[in-house]
Amino acid sequence: MLEKNYNPKDFEERIYNDWEHSGDFKPDMSKNAEAYAVVIPPPNVTGVLHMGHALDNTLQDILIRYNRMLGKKVLWQPGTDHAGIATQMVVERNLAKDGISRHDLGREKFIETVWKWREQSGGTICKQLRRLGASCDWSRERFTMDEGLSKAVRKIFVSLYKDGLIYKAKKLVNWDSKFMTAVSDLEVVQKETVGKMYYYKYPIDGSDNEFIHIATTRPETMFGDTAVAVSKDNEKLKHLIGKNAILPIANRLIPIIADDHADPEKGTGAVKITPAHDFNDFEVGKRHNLPLVNILNEDATLNDNTPFSGIDTLTARKLTIEKLEELGLMEKIEDHPMVIPYGERSGVIIEPLMTDQWFVDAPVLAKEAIRVVEEGEMEFIPKSYEKTYFEWMRNIQPWCISRQLWWGHQMPIWYGPDGTIFCEENEAEAQLAADKHYGKMVELTRETDVLDTWFSSGLWAFSTLGWPQNTEYLQTFYPTSVLVTGFDIIFFWVARMMMMSMYMMKRIPFRKVYMHGLVRDEKGQKMSKSKGNTVDPMETIEKYGADALRFFMAAMETQGRDVNLSETRIAGYRNFATKLWNAARFGEMNNCSSVEGFESHNIQHAVNKWIIAKAEQVTKEVTDSLNSYRFSDAANAIYQFTWGTFCDWYIELIKPMLYGEDEVTKEETRATFGWVLDRILVVLHPFMPFITTELWNNTAKRNIKLLHHNWPHTSVGDNQAMSEIDWVIELISVIRSLRAEMNLPAGAKLNVFLKDANLQSQQNIIDFKTMICSLARLENIDVLSGDVTSDMVQSVFREASVLLPLKGVIDFSAERERLNKELATLNKNLEGYARKLENPSFVERAPQAVVEEEKRRQAEALENKAKVESALKRIADL
Repeated sequence: MLEKNYNPKDFEERIYNDWEHSGDFKPDMSKNAEAYAVVIPPPNVTGVLHMGHALDNTLQDILIRYNRMLGKKVLWQPGTDHAGIATQMVVERNLAKDGISRHDLGREKFIETVWKWREQSGGTICKQLRRLGASCDWSRERFTMDEGLSKAVRKIFVSLYKDGLIYKAKKLVNWDSKFMTAVSDLEVVQKETVGKMYYYKYPIDGSDNEFIHIATTRPETMFGDTAVAVSKDNEKLKHLIGKNAILPIANRLIPIIADDHADPEKGTGAVKITPAHDFNDFEVGKRHNLPLVNILNEDATLNDNTPFSGIDTLTARKLTIEKLEELGLMEKIEDHPMVIPYGERSGVIIEPLMTDQWFVDAPVLAKEAIRVVEEGEMEFIPKSYEKTYFEWMRNIQPWCISRQLWWGHQMPIWYGPDGTIFCEENEAEAQLAADKHYGKMVELTRETDVLDTWFSSGLWAFSTLGWPQNTEYLQTFYPTSVLVTGFDIIFFWVARMMMMSMYMMKRIPFRKVYMHGLVRDEKGQKMSKSKGNTVDPMETIEKYGADALRFFMAAMETQGRDVNLSETRIAGYRNFATKLWNAARFGEMNNCSSVEGFESHNIQHAVNKWIIAKAEQVTKEVTDSLNSYRFSDAANAIYQFTWGTFCDWYIELIKPMLYGEDEVTKEETRATFGWVLDRILVVLHPFMPFITTELWNNTAKRNIKLLHHNWPHTSVGDNQAMSEIDWVIELISVIRSLRAEMNLPAGAKLNVFLKDANLQSQQNIIDFKTMICSLARLENIDVLSGDVTSDMVQSVFREASVLLPLKGVIDFSAERERLNKELATLNKNLEGYARKLENPSFVERAPQAVVEEEKRRQAEALENKAKVESALKRIADL
């Protein structure tokens, strides 16, 4: 027997434990069925569930549960990422509490400490994903540094190196001076601020009192200048091209070159070129074969190539300005809006720095990854993301894969005594190669750099399935079916998986990529801890249940758009679950349950035929929408059917049938109710797995778990019954609206007429008169045979008009007085709302929630005013 009240805390954890411990998420490998696989975007092992994860994994789980119910052999492959820099930072922070640094421990001991931390504290997010209802095969959980994946990383690294696609070079990279490592663009946060623009001048060599004027936000980098660029189209400055400028303080000559990087309309028209410390300048330097002068140490202090060796950049900036002022070369300083790159984890300013790093030849790998999308082998949903993908891939730069960290995949690179590189899968093989090369036994030194985290996660689609072994899972589930991920990592992860898979597997990693947007706050702002607008999904689940949060994510997920979080809506979907729960309890109290062998085509009563047809219709809508990745359409279709069609209308329509004397109709209705409730539970299950399972288990004896139940094959319902009952419901709704608008007493028994009704409508009145009169609280309804009288109010209904005689029902004079009073009150309130909302002081200073509430009240008052004015108009001449 169902509990009186819906309380997800009573059963969500219990149900999930049963699923997992029973092995319900494992694919049946003996099954001769189509394979369907999704690899989870591996969250950081340090991570906790945020709303972006909740969206991403809800959508994946909907697809997984739907395809499992379609009878496919389904695998949702879970796992976590070792998250190099993030994990190292967490462990270093823990050590610092005891006054210990990683250098005190040494590399080997530190890595042991990280592994211990991972065993004790890592994986919190996987527990939280279970709370969300994620039906992953946890028995196959992988970690990007487990033994199997480590072997895959070494194998593909060696292959890429020996194919000439991995190489070492000195290049400009994002440098994090706190962690002393190169970082990817994804690990850099761009922060807007108001800084300073410094204007000064360089003397022209060989010309008295002639200068070239410079504007920069970082004057301390001038010691790395190796040229000044001007546009050949700059009429004021082009005469200087080919001359030399004197670099102040350093007293070094640098050429003035022609390059379009200098915009004649921007700044002074001249640009100082610092190739070793600016990515754009680096490209200019390559075009003009300029020397590279590095002015920074790895800790972001200035080096011996400057007069301020060992001094931090901000102090050096101040000293540089003072020196320029002494030389009479400083002109002015202005406030300047700018964007400064910071390390996402470290919080320090990221410096472009020339260092020795390892690179993957991404432009070569990108060719095949581009081709398969061009030829339609792999499809982006929405398709518009193909353009974004192509633009980036066709302009891709070499990928810096080395990190100067300790935690991560240490590169399988060894150096001989003279620096010769040996790349093998293990030290023994590297030693053999070295001994053969030198003709004697030599001592090797291993490369200390580790790989960028994206290198190992780039292999995720096939390494998690057992590669490099040709496992049964790899044969069955590769390529995977779909990747669901946020658009913000299309470059960092999707592109890398495409390149790595096409290189090693010669096949796409997934057939489709579904790109969803970000989850933002209610105002549409990006969530961040600094703004204080983040919402913990675990707290939301605790308050409203996992099903409510999941359904919100599905209902709000529209292709190509971000999701604005709304607690009100989440609470509304909890109410939806309560509505379904109460409907099931209604069925239980009236002995309604599914009957084995129920044949929907044998049903006789029009209302039962109607609900069955509607159920078939919504099943097709949900099926088509899920097949097209239109999650919101699918969710809203089943929502409207469950709440409006089934809970509101069908239950109201069948009450007289259940409480009547016709036993045949009663039994048919009970069985139909049970059949439709089962259909709802099946179709709603991918979205709200917990409540549907609890109701499934408690509303009838079952021989199969709901998550393994077959997805229904849709058939065409009784269109005539559907048309007739839809007509009845629409008519009742029109009459109820008229009653409400005219403020008619609930107990007032009315006579209603239909004017200009066609033959079908006239027949419907005859066939469903009792039902209409009962639900619309009418004395009678009929077709108008005489003239329209002056006391009748009208409302359009399809091809006809609904006429409601009011004589003897209301006092027209009193009603006009009441409506006029209500109108006056509404007008007064609207004046107040307008005064507030037209006051800039209120709109700008009041909390956003207060302003939005005033707008809501204003809109509601305007709507009510329109209704009152309509009602007054109806009885104006009565």
